Amino acid sequence: MKILLDTQIFLWLTAGSPRLNARGRNLIDNSDRVFVSSATIWEASIKVGLKKLVADPELLIQEIEANGFEELPVLAKHAKGVAQLPHHHGDPFDRLLIAQAVSESLRLLTTDGQLAAYSELVVAI
Repeated sequence: MKILLDTQIFLWLTAGSPRLNARGRNLIDNSDRVFVSSATIWEASIKVGLKKLVADPELLIQEIEANGFEELPVLAKHAKGVAQLPHHHGDPFDRLLIAQAVSESLRLLTTDGQLAAYSELVVAI
């Protein structure tokens, strides 16, 4: 299985948070490939600038490789895919992650159960 981590899951994972449950850890550990979107780093950087998140974006980038994950860049086809999504959810970063997951046939591992309305590719934990 190939999975894309949503921002919250990635942050919990890198922080060693107990909020990432055993099911989530198991899915990550047993996946063939794990991706982190460049949009996740963008979202975290915005939240750091707004003082809504305490993190070092440079360290987050390093965590992608340190964990054996792959960066998924935001491509034009991903951006275009957002326009084709119904408006089940208003968060632009979540919508972009959904478009990436659909475009690349990745399972999106998320904490947001509302995203399941978009696709069977969404795995809410």
